Amino acid sequence: MIEVLFLLLPVAAASGWWLARREKRSQAKGIGPTHPDFLRGLNYLLEEQPDKAIDTFLKLAEVDGETAETHLALGSLFRRRGEVDRAIRLHQNLVERRSLSPQLRGFALFELGRDYMCAGVLDRAEGLFLELVERGLHQERALQALRDIYQQERDWRKCLEVAEQLRACCGQAMTVEIAQYYCELAEDARRKGDDSGAQQQLALAQEADPNCVRAMMLEGFMALEQGDAVRAIDLFGRVAERGAAYVPEILPAMIEAMRHLGYDDILERLEALARRHASPPLMLSLSDLVANERGADAALDLLTAYLSRYADLAGLERLLELEARRTSCDSPRGQPVHIAHGVARQLLTRQPVYQCEKCGFQARTLHWHCPSCKCWGTVVPVLPEQIQAEPERSAEASRD
Repeated sequence: MIEVLFLLLPVAAASGWWLARREKRSQAKGIGPTHPDFLRGLNYLLEEQPDKAIDTFLKLAEVDGETAETHLALGSLFRRRGEVDRAIRLHQNLVERRSLSPQLRGFALFELGRDYMCAGVLDRAEGLFLELVERGLHQERALQALRDIYQQERDWRKCLEVAEQLRACCGQAMTVEIAQYYCELAEDARRKGDDSGAQQQLALAQEADPNCVRAMMLEGFMALEQGDAVRAIDLFGRVAERGAAYVPEILPAMIEAMRHLGYDDILERLEALARRHASPPLMLSLSDLVANERGADAALDLLTAYLSRYADLAGLERLLELEARRTSCDSPRGQPVHIAHGVARQLLTRQPVYQCEKCGFQARTLHWHCPSCKCWGTVVPVLPEQIQAEPERSAEASRD
């Protein structure tokens, strides 16, 4: 309720300002900042009755056909409150006014397009935004809205067209977005079995953004599928260097490639990688290899050393699992271990695996396009937090 009141205050202020400016010309009609309807609307605001306040200010806006700014403010307010039908009707009436200036009409068209987007009528919204682009009105905002529509429809080629327009007319770099659109096209080609087409799209992605980690990952996966393990390992190494946060994503394929080539030092390579990039999936894979090759005690030592430096729930759950295997749940020593393992396992199912670096959106699966802030390439695996050593107490404090 309070949020709605704050949204209505600018509308009330705009109405009062407009009426005050026109008071001398409107005295014959009895319209001014002391107009009964205006005072009644303010009273509704103070009494926290936003619906009545909206109706009152809308009535005031209809008194004079030139109060377009008030109509626009009201229409935006309706949309924010979820009353999309009212917003559409208001903006449509505004667009149909012949006396409206081209700039105000363009703004009304843009707001009407946003109304249709909110209502899910994307084809009508697209038509309005295309009209604005053709007329050169609110071009950047209209292009951004078109890009949002095409992203929802997963029409990546149209996304590329709009991105190029934004780069040409508005000076936006768009390198990250363009590379991601090519990666989406490469994914589509892979699903259709068109490896050649996928390779072409990945080449265009890396041409647009040489640091595109996703393009390197996809190329590495394709190389492994085609039996080129050497190239796959080279590409995965480049991913580890340029996008360390994505090491967990390539880890299973990297291990598969090393085994395909018959590497006998996989454990040593993963240990070196773990020293450079701390990540839960890497440590879990490493603990499995250590347990198989050196025994459970060595895996426990590895996890103990790791957890002394990083607060990692996945690592803790694995350590408790190994310890629980060695003790009976009926023994006095084993029961607390089994209980702790169950608690850690339950908590782990609720822990986010990925997080957007920009807006903080959390998920358990990787999204290259953040569902919250709509940015590309900002969702990364959550890395463990480093444990800070407790400061040593001074000798004087110890004596106390």
